[in-house]
Amino acid sequence: MDIIIGTTEFELEQQTAVAIGKFDGVHLGHRRLLEEILVKKEQGLAACVFTFDPAPAVLFGASDGKELTTREEKRRQLEMMGVDILIEFPLSYETAAILPDVFVREILCGRMGMEFLAAGVDISFGDKGAGNAELLQRLAPELDFEVKLIDKVTVGGREVSSTYIREQVEMGKMDKAEQLLGMPYTISGEVVHGNRIGRTLGFPTVNLLPPANKLLPPNGVYYSEVIYKGRSYAAISNIGTKPTVTRDAVMGVESYLYDFEEEIYGEEIEVRLHRFKRPEQRFENLDALKEQLKRDIRDGEMGQFGD
Repeated sequence: MDIIIGTTEFELEQQTAVAIGKFDGVHLGHRRLLEEILVKKEQGLAACVFTFDPAPAVLFGASDGKELTTREEKRRQLEMMGVDILIEFPLSYETAAILPDVFVREILCGRMGMEFLAAGVDISFGDKGAGNAELLQRLAPELDFEVKLIDKVTVGGREVSSTYIREQVEMGKMDKAEQLLGMPYTISGEVVHGNRIGRTLGFPTVNLLPPANKLLPPNGVYYSEVIYKGRSYAAISNIGTKPTVTRDAVMGVESYLYDFEEEIYGEEIEVRLHRFKRPEQRFENLDALKEQLKRDIRDGEMGQFGD
């Protein structure tokens, strides 16, 4: 997948099918847009995703910047789905003020060779968000592109959105988040050295430090799954600061993998969270912690993590 980032001066050589959006989470609603451009890819167009960096809500102070998917995670998911080109368009007060008509004519059609556009019915772009579905439909015949407006995807009577999913993650409802995302909620990163307490207790673990902008669920223990080099391992993961063994308030994700004994420091892994088990807690001593870890791991061996 080709990635265009950090510049407004680009010109694509292919004719494209474009999907516009924030794509935070790459959830079920986003996947409907992607399905449309991937169909067009089969017909000869390049599948192109256009998004803004940073997101408009971040630029205008309406968001704390916490993301369901980090930039790297989003890129990986889009590439795996078959997207050919990802444009992370630099958003500033200047570029946010581009007139909607100019945005469609000069950027989408002029620089990107857009022949097809998939967008949500509530699309908003350009100066003061004045660009909308009606404008796209009006310009399509003149500029010779096809526009397909996609209705909101609903689950249980509520529209699927990044905001909705964020609410579920913040409450630790990982099973609901998975339903809305179309895949488990994932935290990815490089395995780092921990304090090796788990190994001392007889339960070696792998540790990663999530990026500061990654939205994390409540501190606690989760039934999980770790993906390493394309293989899946059932796991138990602790998210938090490990209060029994350290006073350092550093957020981390520590996972015990079943049937796994490799040293993988410096390697990339994905931790997929399936279900909340219990909150993080401070134990009186390491023996008490060890006994609880035994119970957690035994529950996982009984298949509880997949319930």
